[in-house]
Amino acid sequence: MRDAEGELVRDLLPVPGWPAGRGGRPEGYCHRQMIDAVRYLVDNGIKWRAMPSDFPPWPRVRAFFARWRDAGLVGRAA
Repeated sequence: MRDAEGELVRDLLPVPGWPAGRGGRPEGYCHRQMIDAVRYLVDNGIKWRAMPSDFPPWPRVRAFFARWRDAGLVGRAA
């Protein structure tokens, strides 16, 4: 993801609970890494478990994706 793309999506992503005092831990991976991992997964049509080791662990990427999906940021293509 280029810097310009990152600037566009930064404000759209859900904010974790810990800065607002709602509990939880600080996130261990930046959103840009997670977006790159999801884009790689979609572009290459791989399974979650086949995520290359260059990206964060697949369970974390899947959890971030689920959070974004639940927040309404991800939809299905028509």
